[in-house]
Amino acid sequence: ILHSKAQTTVMHLAAEAGSVEDLELEDVLSVGFGGVKCVESGGPEPGVGCAGRGVITAINFLEEEGAYEDDLDFVFYDVLGDVVCGGSPCHPEP
Repeated sequence: ILHSKAQTTVMHLAAEAGSVEDLELEDVLSVGFGGVKCVESGGPEPGVGCAGRGVITAINFLEEEGAYEDDLDFVFYDVLGDVVCGGSPCHPEP
């Protein structure tokens, strides 16, 4: 979708900026093939910390920044299936 380019994650950008509150939607959103909008949540190194925290932080950030207010046809989440630290691989309903 992004023409084989890696995407910088929300968590990486938040760490560089100081916190997720210091980011704007344009900082984390990449537009790929066919106008598909992509965001990568990121998380800790494997085996360290809670991957679910990165997913939840990214989803909350996207909601607060109005990412779901555009005329979107679909929203897809590709999340870990083995979140074991209290995270949830599903979108919280408003």
